[in-house]
Amino acid sequence: MKSIIKFILPIIILAISICMQFGLDYWFDISDKYQLILKRIGEILMIISITWGILVSLNIFKKLLLLKFDISQPDNLKSRIVYTQYNVLQKVIVFIVIIVAISLTLMLFESVRKIGISLFASAGIAGIVIGLAAQKVIATVLAGIQIAITQPIRLDDVVIVENEWGWIEEINLTYIVVRIWDKRRLVLPSTYFIEKPFQNWTRTTAEIMGTVFIHTDYTIPIDKLRKELTRLLENNPLWDGQTNFLQVTNAKETTLELRALMSAKNSPDLWDLRVYIREKLIEFIRLNFPESLPRTRINIDKNNFTTEKNSFKR
Repeated sequence: MKSIIKFILPIIILAISICMQFGLDYWFDISDKYQLILKRIGEILMIISITWGILVSLNIFKKLLLLKFDISQPDNLKSRIVYTQYNVLQKVIVFIVIIVAISLTLMLFESVRKIGISLFASAGIAGIVIGLAAQKVIATVLAGIQIAITQPIRLDDVVIVENEWGWIEEINLTYIVVRIWDKRRLVLPSTYFIEKPFQNWTRTTAEIMGTVFIHTDYTIPIDKLRKELTRLLENNPLWDGQTNFLQVTNAKETTLELRALMSAKNSPDLWDLRVYIREKLIEFIRLNFPESLPRTRINIDKNNFTTEKNSFKR
């Protein structure tokens, strides 16, 4: 209902502007001076109404289009692609429409046109100066458009940037907002995601694998620990049923390094799953194989110890 009202208002303003330009001189006896003023106001209102109508139409089309794509679903890759493209391209179209509307409005006034003609001779020098001054701004805007087209990131992507883990919350023409896991916001220029490397955990799919490292003694029964990992995963709804491995990845002087590899449908679930598996595996080792917890051994040669002890007595 609100969208309909917003769409009707620019139509009403357009009708008023047409009446001010073409209808008032038929209905009322207005002098040429006031008729020119009313006509100019009508032209301005026409530009405003058309601009307003285009912007409202974009919003209505956005709502109708995005109704088909639910970004809250776990497997929302296609929805995030559409959201990202439309949001950024909408900002570009809005920017262009407003610039054109302002330009057309200014061109209605003779004095402004004369100023523009007088400045046209120095446009070359002015263009160079403005170009040098605004090259970073232009580069940032172009980077925003490039992100919308090539999509190295999308809305709600899970990324690691500047050693921070979070989600892409906003994609604008000039800057990107990353929502950090602890609810902070990291604001970066659009050029950052074009020029610098970063990690995107959901580039092609939300599914992700994670690891849990545990250090134990050499006496640990690996097969039993492997069965316990399988049992824990099968009884946890966070596991997506895809990846389940337990491997010895390193053998140090005093401990074995075990890596439990698992997967989940998205990164938040994977984080909770990793924390759960780490806790339960340590608890399992502590309760069932306490002798296999990491420990340091010291071997004492009894013969040498006895000889040294007798020497000391003498």
